[in-house]
Amino acid sequence: MKRLFVFIISILFVLPIFAAKKEKVQQVDSLGRKIKTGWNFGVLPSVAFDADLGFQGGALTNIYYYGDGSQYPEYIHSLYAEAAYTTKNYGIFRVNYDSKYLIPNHRLTLDATYQPDAMCDFYGFNGYQSIYNQDFHKWKKDPEKMGDPALYQSRAFYKYKRDLFRFAADIEGTIWKNIKWNAGVGVLGYMIDECDINMLNGKNEFDPNIPMADQKAMNDKVEGLYEKYVKWGLIDQAESKGGWHPYLRAGLTYDSRDQRTCPTKGIYADAFFTYTAAFNSQKAQQATAGYNHLQFNFNFRHYVPVYRDRVTFAYRIGTQNNIAGKSPFYMNTYLNTLFIQRVMYEGLGGANSLRGIMRNRILANGFAYANVELRCKVAKFDIGRQHFYIGLAPFFDLGVITQPYELDEEGIKAAYAKDVLEATLSTPSEDRPVPPLSLGDYFALDENDNFDHSRVYMPHMAAGVGLKAAMNENFVLSVDWAMALDKQDNAKWANFYIKMGYLF
Repeated sequence: MKRLFVFIISILFVLPIFAAKKEKVQQVDSLGRKIKTGWNFGVLPSVAFDADLGFQGGALTNIYYYGDGSQYPEYIHSLYAEAAYTTKNYGIFRVNYDSKYLIPNHRLTLDATYQPDAMCDFYGFNGYQSIYNQDFHKWKKDPEKMGDPALYQSRAFYKYKRDLFRFAADIEGTIWKNIKWNAGVGVLGYMIDECDINMLNGKNEFDPNIPMADQKAMNDKVEGLYEKYVKWGLIDQAESKGGWHPYLRAGLTYDSRDQRTCPTKGIYADAFFTYTAAFNSQKAQQATAGYNHLQFNFNFRHYVPVYRDRVTFAYRIGTQNNIAGKSPFYMNTYLNTLFIQRVMYEGLGGANSLRGIMRNRILANGFAYANVELRCKVAKFDIGRQHFYIGLAPFFDLGVITQPYELDEEGIKAAYAKDVLEATLSTPSEDRPVPPLSLGDYFALDENDNFDHSRVYMPHMAAGVGLKAAMNENFVLSVDWAMALDKQDNAKWANFYIKMGYLF
């Protein structure tokens, strides 16, 4: 990992030094930073790593315009473009513009994004009420390290196919001093389907990591959890294949941060409503099913200087809840935001919400979360015209469900029993290497085999530490390590995330 970090640092920071346009360096600001002017840009490799998505490769460009530097480290215009793919079949194709000077006294952001995801994570509804078993999807070459090799289902057992299209425009204006109004409009398009196992494995129908004697365990007829949820009626047919959803958003913000990218003091808080509808081929069906819905979001961030700008205590608390209508399951994996600043806004779990916890592990109608960090700038230095610092940031992340899915428990039991009976009668035992799983393999049950509701509201927690390398207070490379405190959230202890920027 040390060598990998050094390599990435070299690529991401040495290239911009030579790519940036020469600008006149003016006086220093109150913190001793040399003020930058003019255009600063470079074309960089999009190199990253995510414990859930794998290694990322591609290209990006980030162009900043500082003008005469009077507002530095704030920029006048920012244009960001990226095209990349990960080793776990996740794609990023994005263009983003951000400025609070194009329209005087108003901040404007524009975003167009396409995210193909051949294996999107799906672990069921209501957090701990849904059982996670890594033996179902993780084959290990050494049988002695497996809990029960007979339980292996498919590497796509906890996956489904999802293509996401996003088009968004957001604007912000000032009401009084640090209090601002916000409005936005956009469209989210979701294309949902079961994973294409044959495509993922190429010409081989089965997983090449599985010995030949066990290849039937990877038969593409083995159903994943998403397929079972559709069959059992937990996911309605009206939402099982996705849909297109225009939305309107409005809210208020309070912002007293000293800067947006690397704040060292101040408060940022927002509260907003998002109304989402459905249109195109699924408009009538989804409107009838109640998929037009209203959500409320609240987010509070606080940055407390402990020692000048060197040590900062930072924390974030937030919540997202449905207050009217019904949202399709795939939209509950999306964390609403007033401004699109990064490519992914997944729900609870993963690099952008709860580090160390599997992506989208917590899926519910409403949830709350908290992130706490101690950000320490260990070293500050200049290379050429560029200003750098290296930092450490230990952190703790927590998430809880506030609005669970209301499950038809008797209906689930009946559908499960029917499913097991049909599978047993229709398939000869010698052709079925994997025996039917028990209901307790999917849902947390009490001693009477009833659904255990006490697990719904249990907190999901993780802890870790981040290594930061920043250039010009705007360009930040983060290497975070995190571990879930409960194996139901992630059985792995080595969860690394290499990405751009702070989490908040």
